[in-house]
Amino acid sequence: MTSFSVPDPLVAIEAAGAALAQEAMRRILVVDDEATIRLALSRFLHTRGFEVEVADSGAAALEILAHSRFSLMLCDLRMPGLSGLDVVPRALALDTDLGIIMLTAVNDAASATEALSSGAFDYLTKPVELPDLQASVERAMMRRVRHMERRAIDRLVREEVALRTVQLEREKSALRAMSVSVAETLINAMEAKDLYLRGHSQRVAEIAAGIAGHLGLDTVTIEVIHAAGRLHDVGKIGIREAVLNKPGPLTHQEFAHVKDHVRIGLEILSPLHHLGDALLYIRDHHEHWDGSGYPFGRAADDISIGGRILTAADAFDALTSHRAYREPLTAVTTLDYLRTQTGRLLEPRIYDALHAVVQNGTVEGIPRVK
Repeated sequence: MTSFSVPDPLVAIEAAGAALAQEAMRRILVVDDEATIRLALSRFLHTRGFEVEVADSGAAALEILAHSRFSLMLCDLRMPGLSGLDVVPRALALDTDLGIIMLTAVNDAASATEALSSGAFDYLTKPVELPDLQASVERAMMRRVRHMERRAIDRLVREEVALRTVQLEREKSALRAMSVSVAETLINAMEAKDLYLRGHSQRVAEIAAGIAGHLGLDTVTIEVIHAAGRLHDVGKIGIREAVLNKPGPLTHQEFAHVKDHVRIGLEILSPLHHLGDALLYIRDHHEHWDGSGYPFGRAADDISIGGRILTAADAFDALTSHRAYREPLTAVTTLDYLRTQTGRLLEPRIYDALHAVVQNGTVEGIPRVK
């Protein structure tokens, strides 16, 4: 069984935090069309240990952001050309981790609020008080780091869930394969005692998988249907050989005994929970489309898709196989007969799929149309 190395979440989060601390450079981009403001802000921020770059327009700022990363951007709201409102979403598209503080005149508070809804962290009114600027910058830096940490943790959680999901699916497949292998031992023992049953389960599994594939079912469902086909008759190990091999018609009591193989099979297999939907398909493999089947008399869509497919595959193989009480039918005769049973024994579209599988000769080991 393949093993997976799932990272310790605490170690991964600490590593992410260290990476963030290294990445969270104290670099700020100041964007304002007034040179005096750019100069004053950049000088102050330099004294507080920040590396500062300036841009005199929104277009220039976006050009810089396309090639360089910054922790924060101080951006004027009203500028010629692209306004601050225009710049915010474009800047965040270039760098989703960029923290943005808007600079606005006193009477532009409504526009600043609109900028916040677009992704800006904060806004300051001009003229900017330097203590307010420092406090806002530090808040924005902390908020940016927390935002990046949350995204890193979310990513780690998603990755861990994905890894564990793959691991569980592989473990489930391995357990299903082991369960099928164990049950097949019973089937092989049963078929070894009955010449007429030899190879029946394998053929039904292959036919059923072929039908499922023709219907366009997904790979996992086809696999489960194939497993159900291998196991569908395991309950016959509890049926008396004299009844199974009787050369003549069965009495009502004998037929009731034969029908009990579905219940017996489910009792044998039900502890193997990893078989999943295969158990439902085995339960339904003698149900009829019109509700006349057994053991529950289910009809139409109340019968599982795997059960409907197994009914068709089982019927085809039973009719084309030698039995103690009759010779095998040809594939053509069998298909002609089963056509008369559509809407009764079989769902019409599943009969069509069976016909196509047999006609195309895509399943090895079964009679073909000549």
